[in-house]
Amino acid sequence: MKFIGPHVSIAGGLWNAPERARQLGATGFGMFTKNQRQWKGRDLTGEDVDRFGKALAEGGYAPENILVHDSYLINLGHPEEEKLAKSRDAFLDEIRRVEQLGLKYLNFHPGSHLNGMEPEACLDRIAESLNLALEQTESAVLVIENTAGQGSNLGNRFEEIARIIDGVKSKARVGVCLDTCHLFAAGYDLRTKGSGEAVWEEFDRIIGFEYLKGMHLNDAKSALASRLDRHNSLGAGQIGWEPFLRIAADPRFDRIPLVLETIDETLWPDEIARLLGKSPA
Repeated sequence: MKFIGPHVSIAGGLWNAPERARQLGATGFGMFTKNQRQWKGRDLTGEDVDRFGKALAEGGYAPENILVHDSYLINLGHPEEEKLAKSRDAFLDEIRRVEQLGLKYLNFHPGSHLNGMEPEACLDRIAESLNLALEQTESAVLVIENTAGQGSNLGNRFEEIARIIDGVKSKARVGVCLDTCHLFAAGYDLRTKGSGEAVWEEFDRIIGFEYLKGMHLNDAKSALASRLDRHNSLGAGQIGWEPFLRIAADPRFDRIPLVLETIDETLWPDEIARLLGKSPA
């Protein structure tokens, strides 16, 4: 079974997210638990948690259908100690919010060295950040998102993600989210059946499908290996529709959130329907 849907808004309250996803025909979805451009959000109340849980049940969603994304401000590999500590505190808050809501996955960008330290040392610092967070939390799975490789961002190569995972002590609580636009921008060619399968085989060899806990399904405006993170609607970019239909038909991608971050929200119902093998509304 495929858990497919967009990253939906939490405007007006977290409990609105499941209903917004349901109205689009989604079988899964992505969300934030607070404003993604703030370091800390309002503390969750018991009422918040209860209303969200009720909305989730009414929408027919389970925790494994949902991929939460953390704040864009967090850099778990920051070269400056004070800013690293601020990121670690904010990340810990994000994990605790996920656990309060009874959810399972927290998706995050690995981090950036900002030309202030060697990339390898930064990757090890990211793993150290994850270990510290895991020691202080209980159940959430921390899901590393691959990047396009812009600037000093790390995680655009499978080997870099594997190094982070290797440094994490609790392997059961770490995973990977593969963003298809980022993959393409980093030089992983998904366009043909043959080249796409080569990418998945490389991922399985270097990281392993057992670590795949979610995906972001996005077409790419920018060229292969451009290292530019420019999302597009499915079929409207450089990747094309066929690779996404292959993912939708492939059991290796079953039962994990497959989240659309495509740029035209009006197309979401049609994108979801087509991926699920249904007639568009």
